[in-house]
Amino acid sequence: MPTTVFEWSGKTPRGTIESGELAAGSKEEVISQLRKKNITPTIIRPKEKKPLLAGLSLGGGVKDKDIVIFTRQFATMIDAGLPLVQALEILSTQVENKNFGKTLSLIKGDVESGSTYADALRKHPKSFTDLYANMVAAGESGGILDTILNRLAAYIEKSMKLKKKVKGAMVYPVVVSTIAVLCIAIIMIFVVPTFSKMFTSMGGTLPLPTLLVIKTSNFLAGVGGLMVFIGIVAFFIGLAQFRKTKGGRLFSDKVMLRLPIFGILLRKVAVAKFTRTLSTLISSGVPILDGLEITAKTAGNMVIENSVMDVRSAVSEGKTLAEPLMKSKVFPPMVTHMIAVGESTGALDSMLSKIADFYDDEVDNAVNNLTSMMEPMLMVFLGGSVGFIVVAMYLPIFKLITLIK
Repeated sequence: MPTTVFEWSGKTPRGTIESGELAAGSKEEVISQLRKKNITPTIIRPKEKKPLLAGLSLGGGVKDKDIVIFTRQFATMIDAGLPLVQALEILSTQVENKNFGKTLSLIKGDVESGSTYADALRKHPKSFTDLYANMVAAGESGGILDTILNRLAAYIEKSMKLKKKVKGAMVYPVVVSTIAVLCIAIIMIFVVPTFSKMFTSMGGTLPLPTLLVIKTSNFLAGVGGLMVFIGIVAFFIGLAQFRKTKGGRLFSDKVMLRLPIFGILLRKVAVAKFTRTLSTLISSGVPILDGLEITAKTAGNMVIENSVMDVRSAVSEGKTLAEPLMKSKVFPPMVTHMIAVGESTGALDSMLSKIADFYDDEVDNAVNNLTSMMEPMLMVFLGGSVGFIVVAMYLPIFKLITLIK
């Protein structure tokens, strides 16, 4: 019997959702394999074959900005009393991103066929996340879809700002370091050999710093430089492949959280994202267990994701949210104590929102401190390296002048 690759999704005994691919002769065989792993399948379907050039569409991705603009406009139309299908038809024709327009047209067709808006959104996970679809479902069932959409837009805008801050913190040192390394490489490969030829023609023994610089220059200008370049490229390719494995991602995420400067920033970002997401979901009427599962998936760090899923398991057994969070040791004591107060007073969503606002400011401060710390360090590195090379090159000339005198 020919085998077919099936995409599957199912629940584990802990209540978590897992998904993957299996090669089997039939759906029944896939169900049998999953049950042996104690997974209850919810979705099993043959994997669609993608066209050869499917990944080469230019500008086809849906950006957060597109989603925010659409959500704001859609909320305004719903609030004004326009029918759902009409609002989708209007927006599908006026969005700038043509691929997004096609997606909205498909969603409109599903809604016209009798699907709920949330179910129609779930068919397009590349454009609309689980968080988005679940909040819309809560808004539809509660009759407050326009309010939920405005809340969603505000949440995505704040997430975009947080992402921008982190990118800014990471990009600055990388760009300056790259420029510094390129400057030093140009000096070592193109400038130093000129001095080296001159010193060779002069004869005599050269000072140790000069010899060190010339040897390094000869190594980089020859086969050694190519080997170093290939080694760096191979390292980053290997790291990317390592990150694609479950164990590799977990290990690298642990290392990133323990880094001296960046680790603190990443931890604060994780707390801000966790509290903001969970607050938005709970205030929108999404059940706490569903909210924790969605929050775990959007964490962006496997250590945080595993901790939140452990918290979800503890909550499903009847424990409070604060108790397992304290045991995880991933979140600061202040956060867990404030969550405990929010649970006891029945104002968990507003307390989580306050924590998120506080940690947004903390991320701002951390980014500013990081930038102010990195600037002098990078300048010292660049100035010291170039200064050492210049002094090493001029030492023989100073020695020659002294001998002439």
